[in-house]
Amino acid sequence: MDNHLYYINLFDYYGVLLTEKQQEYFKDYYFDNLTLSEISENNNVSRTAINNQLHQVIEKLEYYEQKLSLYKKAKKIKKILESEDEKLKNKIEELI
Repeated sequence: MDNHLYYINLFDYYGVLLTEKQQEYFKDYYFDNLTLSEISENNNVSRTAINNQLHQVIEKLEYYEQKLSLYKKAKKIKKILESEDEKLKNKIEELI
């Protein structure tokens, strides 16, 4: 389940970089909890094609995060914002 949430978070950052079909398959699988068979029936493609596309999406999301680290940086910023240092919090909030 942790990976599930992790990929959803990555999708929030990098989903727009995927093709429309990849976005659709990802949303069907991760947000709507459809099975591979259900997605393949809805799109008139094989279950294997859906599985391959989802694997490609995961690889792309991980690649983008490895290169850009937007999710990792956001987590660090949130942690700092939870700290007690009011001056630091104000500076960060100004930046975002």
